[in-house]
Amino acid sequence: MKILFGIQGTGNGHISRARILAKYLAEHQIDVTYLISGREKAKLFDMEIFGDFWHRKGLTFATNDGKINYLETFKQNSVLEFIRDIRALPVRDYDLVITDFEPVSAWAGKLAKVPVLGVGHQYAFGENTPLAGESMMAKWIMQNFAPANKSIGLHWHPYSDNVLPPIIDTNLSPGDLGEHILIYLPFENQKLVTQVLNQLPNVNFIQYSPELIDGHQGNVALRKTSYQAFKNDLVSARGVICNSGFELISECLHLGLPILTKPLNGQMEQHSNALALEQLNYAKVTSEISLPIVSQWLEKMNVPQARPLPNVAKSIAEWVAQGAKDSHQQLGKSLWQKMADNL
Repeated sequence: MKILFGIQGTGNGHISRARILAKYLAEHQIDVTYLISGREKAKLFDMEIFGDFWHRKGLTFATNDGKINYLETFKQNSVLEFIRDIRALPVRDYDLVITDFEPVSAWAGKLAKVPVLGVGHQYAFGENTPLAGESMMAKWIMQNFAPANKSIGLHWHPYSDNVLPPIIDTNLSPGDLGEHILIYLPFENQKLVTQVLNQLPNVNFIQYSPELIDGHQGNVALRKTSYQAFKNDLVSARGVICNSGFELISECLHLGLPILTKPLNGQMEQHSNALALEQLNYAKVTSEISLPIVSQWLEKMNVPQARPLPNVAKSIAEWVAQGAKDSHQQLGKSLWQKMADNL
């Protein structure tokens, strides 16, 4: 079986999830080609598991100080280049396209009538999934950005029969408890975030962002994003302050870490994630990163019950290797039961 696996490169969640799935796909007799779009190739890191992967510009969203900048988004995206990349992609050489919300591979597969399997958080947004910050444009993008014939959604609750638990590295386990709070707010103004944290001099913070250079500013350790170093600091953290992306929060729930989360303004997915977290009582949600908000959260921070996740990636890889013939709804029932048994 030959598979083309498209990965959306905006943010690290899609890539982190794909790394784990790639590990288990490699255990089977499957020839997989990986395609990443949505981020400049020079800004990708720790990509060895994807081998000699393909890169396309694709489509992405521009942000500024925690908000989507629609004008800059329009300027940065070239529809003509996107269409050319779709038409030029040799997708008919493959038996299956898997897309984690990656539009070039998804649209190329759709137009060439090659089966497309969507695997990702965005495919979990059915009629029963909590929605917030929605608009006609946002809903249209969610439905048409990376279309698939069959989809497996990932979420924190079985909102629909196609929804499975999150894909994370299930080998993650709590390390020796450190004294730090881990900060990952890549869409915010990093200097302003550091300034807020510096006003709490008795608390140690480790702040990660692709924009930062390793160093220290008072009680804040500044770190440029690194896959393994970030994981090491995550498992030993006392708590996490982050945007409302899906992957990191899933890891926090698995580890039982307190979460303060701020959704990216203007992005329906993150506002919807924040609403789901509030409804499930899994995290504290805020609309701003400020001294009163952070200090209050630290004072009232309670360690939640860990919610260990099953090995979803391994199960999906086995299902794909067997031809994806059995119902993925049945796969979902089995995995949710495993998760319930772990509690």
